[in-house]
Amino acid sequence: MKKALLYMAYTVAYGFWWFVSLLPFSALYALSDVLYLLMSHVIRYRHRVIWHNLTTSFPEKTEAELRKIERKFYHWFCDYIVETVKLMTISKQQIMKRMTFTGTEKIEQLLAEGRSIGVYLGHLGNWEWITSLPYWLTNGLCCQLYHPLENEYFDRLFKYVRERQGAYCIPMQESLRKIIALGKAGKPIIVGYISDQTPFWWNIHHWLEFLHHDTPVLTGAERIIRHTNQVFVYGDVKRIKRGHYNCEFKVIREDTKHAKPFEITEEYFREMEQSIRRQPEIYLWSHNRWKRTRAIFNDHFEYIDGKVHLQKGKDMIW
Repeated sequence: MKKALLYMAYTVAYGFWWFVSLLPFSALYALSDVLYLLMSHVIRYRHRVIWHNLTTSFPEKTEAELRKIERKFYHWFCDYIVETVKLMTISKQQIMKRMTFTGTEKIEQLLAEGRSIGVYLGHLGNWEWITSLPYWLTNGLCCQLYHPLENEYFDRLFKYVRERQGAYCIPMQESLRKIIALGKAGKPIIVGYISDQTPFWWNIHHWLEFLHHDTPVLTGAERIIRHTNQVFVYGDVKRIKRGHYNCEFKVIREDTKHAKPFEITEEYFREMEQSIRRQPEIYLWSHNRWKRTRAIFNDHFEYIDGKVHLQKGKDMIW
């Protein structure tokens, strides 16, 4: 019975998403404007988290400057929602006009040489539209890591939308095995890593300074990149105007196998901070990114043989 209800919900969600995605961008952005008023003035969606993140990340800015960033963030975030809905049916011509890439010549050269590439991205701009990269390349298989949803039907729905443009989704828990298998097949790949999320306590192996915060960071992408010697590339995303983005590929390191531990991760976050400071309103400030502190970590956890363990007598925290 539960499975039947989930399937019905999936069918309704698919149909609704498909129908709304058929609307022209003018109608979708009008919908976004209404959504902005609801989220910023009525619901005040995650206002406390957003304001706390902004004030602690930019202590040098005045309240008026921060309020302006907050308003622009809500506008962009609502645009991001309708733009992601549009991904269901957007044409190749439309998305290539609205999501452009620069620096692809170097990417093509590296792929032609048989080198695989790891592209670090963040929750900046419209990261879902980055899945249109296959339209811009002639070599290599474009892949992206993702967290499968517990609901198999909705997981299927989101996976379908993300793979429409030719990118291949790799479940996070299978990432290294699948990437190694693809490498053995002899075809170079380009893998997108969004690595600015907050790690679970047992995945914290490194801390760094990021936007004036002592920040725990994910290091899994670095381990994969170093293990497979992928070229380290940063995808610098800018919003050109409403509904138009550009991603500039910057080759940071070609030899990653010999990088020091956490060096790649630190370089990535330095690049990310520059991108955010340039255009702060298109970053995902609604995520409670700094909810885990080093003090709490040190009080509850310890490293044993390089792995995180809960200290004896301590209760697990989330």
